[in-house]
Amino acid sequence: MATPARRSFSLTGADGGPLRGDIRAVGGSRPAVVICHGFKGFKDWGCFPVAAERLGRAGFAAVTFNFSGSGVGARGDAFDEPERFRHNTYSIEQRDLEIVLAELRRGGLGVQPTTIGLLGHSMGGGIAVLRTAADRGIEALVTWSATARFGRLWRSDQIADWRRTGTLEILNQRTGERLPMATDILDDWERNAARLDVLGAAESIRVPWLVVHGSADESVPASDARDLAGRASGSRLLMIENAGHTFGIRHPWAGSTPQFDQVLDASVAWLARYLAA
Repeated sequence: MATPARRSFSLTGADGGPLRGDIRAVGGSRPAVVICHGFKGFKDWGCFPVAAERLGRAGFAAVTFNFSGSGVGARGDAFDEPERFRHNTYSIEQRDLEIVLAELRRGGLGVQPTTIGLLGHSMGGGIAVLRTAADRGIEALVTWSATARFGRLWRSDQIADWRRTGTLEILNQRTGERLPMATDILDDWERNAARLDVLGAAESIRVPWLVVHGSADESVPASDARDLAGRASGSRLLMIENAGHTFGIRHPWAGSTPQFDQVLDASVAWLARYLAA
């Protein structure tokens, strides 16, 4: 397969600011896969460009994008939009994904998708589950280290302090910087609990779904993967033994790991099987 061309795009995100992304494709009509990063992630983090390139070489149009509240701006991997991160919510991310999918479907990203699949990591995996449950046009799903329960990230004592001060500081472990987050995401979670119920959404998913998780995930327990896979009739659980939340991958990219090779091989094979043109 020819090397896929990479084209950047910018849309208007759910928060009113730019929603930046890339599409990698050889061109023409073909199956498409939209990749959703997780909390504190971004489209150019570690393995996502590698996964998109691999999907492009396999004949897909691979779409990566930064959720509008990711906090990462045009520089690529710096959290230089802290106010957007401060006010991000689950509902904003849901809407961002809808915006990207609508533009993809109308041909605005330069290809005409014959079929569409989603691939989501961590919190982005939860967002992908919600979208797949609501969108009959999604024909295959892959999740990596997906959370089954939004809000688990916050402890009860944190929530009390967060409510009192109006701000929770999130540590970027890679750079050591602290990113302030307002209560918007907490308010959204509490106000829209039924609509943001990932486990509930999983019960209605009938498309082929590969649930991938590391048995030693330090951020999202492996039990989440078992819970998600147990709710969906078309799912397959792939547990990667002794793997953590990112399967040994770090940012910046410094090479693959045997665990991530297994994840990527299985994911590409799954999408190729169920998104045939």
